Amino acid sequence: QLQVVESGGGLVQPGESLRLSCTVSGFTLGLDYVAIGWFRQVPGKEREGISCMSWYDERTYYSDSVKGRFTISGDNVKKIVYLQMDSLESEDTGVYFCAVPVGITTPQDMCVLPVVDYWGQGIQVTVSS
Repeated sequence: QLQVVESGGGLVQPGESLRLSCTVSGFTLGLDYVAIGWFRQVPGKEREGISCMSWYDERTYYSDSVKGRFTISGDNVKKIVYLQMDSLESEDTGVYFCAVPVGITTPQDMCVLPVVDYWGQGIQVTVSS
């Protein structure tokens, strides 16, 4: 059974940084698992794809709300995906989910359509002074 587990959330002040980690187990990298990414749900808004990537090339997608502040990266040996979050703002407060689609998708399609088959349990990020 494929499992998706997030870690690294917590409470920080505005302007500070956090790095989230997503560990994926129970699958083999290949054409059935091409993309992976991060979604979040903030108060008063629908769940949104904020950053997605391909395991096999440099293609990435970032939503306008996080572009320039967040960076997604992956370790395809350890099967861990990271989300480096810099210059955090109070508006970034919410629950962050690691997400995995089955099949061939682009990072943009994964985040925007969206295309997701497996979800992590979600992890809380709170940005407050």
